[in-house]
Amino acid sequence: MPTHPLLATLTSQAQIHAHTRTPTCPCGAATLADRPDATVVRHADTVAKAHAPDTDPAALTPRLATAVRLPDVLLPPLTPTPTVLDARLVTFWPYGTPVDPEDPDAAPWEAAGGLLARLHRTPAPTPLPPMRGPAKAAGAVARLREAGPHPAVGAVLRAWSHLPAWARAEAPMPDTTTLCHGDLHLGQLVRHPAPDGPWRLIDVDDLGVGVPAWDLARPAAWYACGLLPPDEWTRFLTAYRDAGGPAVPADGDPWPTLDVPARALTVQTAARALTKALAQGRDLDEVERALTDACARMGSAPAQLGPSPAK
Repeated sequence: MPTHPLLATLTSQAQIHAHTRTPTCPCGAATLADRPDATVVRHADTVAKAHAPDTDPAALTPRLATAVRLPDVLLPPLTPTPTVLDARLVTFWPYGTPVDPEDPDAAPWEAAGGLLARLHRTPAPTPLPPMRGPAKAAGAVARLREAGPHPAVGAVLRAWSHLPAWARAEAPMPDTTTLCHGDLHLGQLVRHPAPDGPWRLIDVDDLGVGVPAWDLARPAAWYACGLLPPDEWTRFLTAYRDAGGPAVPADGDPWPTLDVPARALTVQTAARALTKALAQGRDLDEVERALTDACARMGSAPAQLGPSPAK
């Protein structure tokens, strides 16, 4: 049941939109996410999303237009412009079946690599702002600075200081034309039409133009930190290359291109983990320690995060 006014309003609007699309709606509602930066609810085959309070409508609208223009890559919204509910920008989407976190062997790495390559090869169909990857990493580091003392904070901040200015969102990105997702991970893929349609990318909040290697950086970072098995990394990288993805060379060692974005994503993820652990008053878990240990290595020898990935 809804627990605050925004959630109640969003749930009601999702129901209205679902019944408009399907008069014989089977109904059935669920809260998919309820965080300060996003509240997402589902009613049957319709999803309503309240975006972060600081979302700029002038940036969100062309991002939605891009999803409308690229339905073979991005899940298109049900409405081309956002509405305002309880002072939040809200968008409506068809429901897609997400990746099953309980079945890692079925993770769609090939689909992710292929979709990403197609996105990067496609000229932006409308003028877009910069993709928000570096800005989000900078925000995570800023929140860590305010979170309080911890033995690992220094290592994370030192690793951050070794990154070039563009990766810290302190200078323009060196690529200002390539269409990028900005926050690629397996949670950003759904099957549509549900439950077994083709895979599509979701979440356009960070979509924009920039350095395409950033979109490969999270799986690259997890591989380099020992958190993603080599065969899964290879499946993803091979699919991206086979589809003509421009972010890395067609063959050979991709790491010179991926290193800076992968280090930035490692710092971002470690900063988020530390901030969360400090807020909860708990120790770091094994995965979180692997990330902060990687930051310590980067701070002492910043030339590269880890060994070169599989070619």
